[in-house]
Amino acid sequence: MAGREDRDRASRESGGRVFFDAVLHPHRSLTRRGFAVVMAIAAAGLFAVGLLFLLLGAWPVIGFCGLEVLLLYIALRVSFRDARASERIRLSDSGLEISRLTPDGAVAGTWRFPPNWLRVTMEEPPRHDSKLILSSHGRNLVIGRFLTPDERAELAAALRAALDRWRCKPNPCAAA
Repeated sequence: MAGREDRDRASRESGGRVFFDAVLHPHRSLTRRGFAVVMAIAAAGLFAVGLLFLLLGAWPVIGFCGLEVLLLYIALRVSFRDARASERIRLSDSGLEISRLTPDGAVAGTWRFPPNWLRVTMEEPPRHDSKLILSSHGRNLVIGRFLTPDERAELAAALRAALDRWRCKPNPCAAA
């Protein structure tokens, strides 16, 4: 029974009941192993091209091939670093809170919205440039920019459903 009391106390301290809690991360399909394979194939291919040009007497080409491998490595490392960014969306009794983390783990911003008047809008049908916007009391916030259009539409539907549950349940701040 002590475990339940600890859970209830932690629930009250963190803002009460949680109606929605999601952490969004940018999708990267290339794994660490895939990164090593891509780099090995690119380095081998560009080395072969550079060696061919070196044998033909165009020795500067091998330097440019090395530069291409270096630029590919840097681009993929930056992509991996950017994949560590995240957004956390949490709807609880105390309200809606959105937190953004930078790739190095620092908080880029935290926004709080009272759910009573919160609107979740997105263009239908979802397109690549469609934005998922949270609006309340003249403030707007775009969330999930790195998601695909279908993922943004799914997030919008889930967030609307959670807001409906929040509004239908007896809430201490629903009358505020």
